[in-house]
Amino acid sequence: MKKLIFALTALLALLQYRLWMGENNLSEYFTLQTQITAQQESNAKLIARNEILKQEIIDLKSGTEAIEERARNELGLVKEGETFYRVVGSELIERNQFGQ
Repeated sequence: MKKLIFALTALLALLQYRLWMGENNLSEYFTLQTQITAQQESNAKLIARNEILKQEIIDLKSGTEAIEERARNELGLVKEGETFYRVVGSELIERNQFGQ
């Protein structure tokens, strides 16, 4: 009977050692869980960004309005017969008046 109790105690000690100190122990498990959560959040953000880019590609392929809008915003496109006005904020005007 003593041999059986000793064998079970030794087995329990071995299993506890592997649980706390061995390869793939509990601390590694919890670290991996936090890394998985962070990666899933990052993946969700990238998926959302990809969806926005897909919609933008569809808009650019389907018509000229999206292309024209981008040209106006990014390249300063002005159509023939239009007048371009640049609105300057009051803070910029005050700085220029006082030589700052």
